Amino acid sequence: MEKQTVETMWAEIMDADAGLYILDSIPFYASDLAFGDVISAVYSEDEEMLTYKETVSYSGNSTVQVIVFDKMGVTDEIRAFFDDLGCISEKFKEGYFVIDVPADLTYTPVRNKLQELSEAGIIDYAEPCLSAAHGNAQ
Repeated sequence: MEKQTVETMWAEIMDADAGLYILDSIPFYASDLAFGDVISAVYSEDEEMLTYKETVSYSGNSTVQVIVFDKMGVTDEIRAFFDDLGCISEKFKEGYFVIDVPADLTYTPVRNKLQELSEAGIIDYAEPCLSAAHGNAQ
């Protein structure tokens, strides 16, 4: 039996009658979703809440997941590096957070910092939702 992960996200109503919502949080686990994406959601009797149906339009933002390995690396201090680069982040718990990279932000400095921290053994990271604008960063 396949195990499913359920994630609750914040969203703003765009058009309730059409079931359209704008994501107002950074997904912690969902792939191919980013802050600001317009999604379609329907009410699920089983879940007793709105559930994701499909992405209607992409914001162009990217989502990066970060795990902090170095116990000396305080999660909030590491998040501050990315805040200074123009990214917002949300902490799930100490040792795990996600970063929103805005569509209009050059991704290269963000990726360089991620790689620097990864090579130093402080973090590891994944890019579950990398927009076209950020996908060509070197």
